[in-house]
Order: sequence, then C-alpha cells, then structure tokens
Amino acid sequence: MRNLPLNALRAFAMVYSEGGIRPAARRLDVSHSSVSRHLREIEAWVGTDLIDRQAEGRKLVFTAQGSRLGETALKVLAELQGVTESLREQRLSNAVLVDTTPSFAARWLLPRLPAFEAEVPWVRVSVIVDQRQRKPGAHGCDLSIRMGRGPWSDGLSQPLMSDRLLPVASPGYWTGHGKPSGPADLRGHDLLHDRDPNASWQMWCDAYGPADMEIRQGRRFGSSDLVLRAAEQGLGVALAHHRLARDSLDSGLLEPAFRDLDLFLEDAYWIISNQRHNRKAVQAFMDWLVEAAQP
Repeated sequence: MRNLPLNALRAFAMVYSEGGIRPAARRLDVSHSSVSRHLREIEAWVGTDLIDRQAEGRKLVFTAQGSRLGETALKVLAELQGVTESLREQRLSNAVLVDTTPSFAARWLLPRLPAFEAEVPWVRVSVIVDQRQRKPGAHGCDLSIRMGRGPWSDGLSQPLMSDRLLPVASPGYWTGHGKPSGPADLRGHDLLHDRDPNASWQMWCDAYGPADMEIRQGRRFGSSDLVLRAAEQGLGVALAHHRLARDSLDSGLLEPAFRDLDLFLEDAYWIISNQRHNRKAVQAFMDWLVEAAQP
C-alpha cells in the first residue's frame, strides 16, 4: 500500500472515465502533460500497457488490463469519496447520519423526517441506504435501522418497533379479480413476492392457510418498496409490512384482503449503534425514533 501510486491511479481513472487525456486534465485542473506522465507511471508500475497504442482513430482504446483497472479504480475512488463526505459531515455537532434499507427509508423514515425537524430544528439528519447489512458504524454512521433480529453482535442494539404482515392489493385489482372472503380464496390470485425472508408468503400460509396454495408462482421483487409499488399498480396481491404500507393504506392506494388475519412480528425493527453516544443530536434523534414508532 505504501508504494501504491495513488496520484497516478486517480489520473488514470479520470482518463478512463473521460475517454481521453485532455478531457481528464480539464477535469483534474492540471496540464495534459502531467496526466500523460501519470499514465506512463502507472503503466510502468503495473508492468503492462493499459492503452492500445496500435488502435486506429483519435479516441483512446484501452487494453483488457486497462479496462479492468479503470473500472476498479473508478469504483474504489467513488466509494472513498462517499466515505470521506460522510466523515466530513459528521464533524458538525448537530449532524446525524443514519444507515437503513431503501424500503424503510422511502416508506417510513423520510415521510416522517419533516415532523422531526419541526420538533427538533437544530438537528440535521442525513440518510444513506444499502440493502446489505453492514457493520455498525460503517461509513461514519451514527446508527443503523434494520429489519429482523440480527444478530447484532458488533454493536449496541435496541428494539424499535414491532410489525405485522397482511395481504394487500389495489382497489382496482380487487374489483377486477374479486376480493377474497377467506384464505382459500387467494388461490389463483397473482402473488407478489418480497425477497425479505421476514415477509414470505410461506410464513403467512403456515399461520392461516390454505395449506395447498401454490406460493411459488408470481412476480418477485428486490425490495419491500418495489413490492408495494407493484401492488399499487394493480399487478397482484402483496404480503405487506404494515409499517411500510400504512401511508398507502390510509390514502386508499392499497386495501387489505382481510380484517383480522394479520401475522404479528415482534421486534421487527432495531436500532443498532457501534458505541454509546453522548452527542445530544444523536440521542435526540434516537429518542424521537422510539416515540414515532409507537402504534
């Protein structure tokens, strides 16, 4: 790592991104001769040509090794930029950085942030999203909000709120396909599947049946938000997290299939942190989360 030519790598990444030495130099605000020197340096360091100098035409053509290095360098530099920007933001005593899933951010957290900022105007909350479970404190985050029980062994955790699963669809879908009067009537309906293992149709059918319903058929989506959007568009019946679907249910975009066949999920959402925070902004936001999560 000590001998890695970071400036040359950054210059090559910009050459790869911009497709030429002169445009890369303009982006970096340096001379094109400086970029050319960095290009020679990185080729000498890796020991192979990164640009095909035998190719015809004015546009640079990268070798297979050059393309691989360029793609990797751009990806790593972008991640480094994101981390450093997060850390810079954390220098402000009133800044709170939260990590959560895209669905929870879009469906629960963001719609409620204006109420928090009206109540606690001196705190500024920023949100980053990632479907993957990351180590507490990753990317300089103060806390994470995650679904499921973990385990959250690398940090302090506390349950935030419970949830319940219920079949829902759009009013238009029920009109066109018939609203079920019992679980058995779900046979033949278009089921929408969430990749979240805590929201599987198998869980609901184990509780309410029917035992012979074919739950393998139907469309599958990569997030709870997409499943709910598909249901709102009339594509089928989703097994929804009530916490995430509540606004759509209240507005009439979605309607439950049944009145009292919800599957209760205890401690479905957790707050995870990597240390005990003594910053007033973080504690104020955590206190508000617990209050906002009350039924």
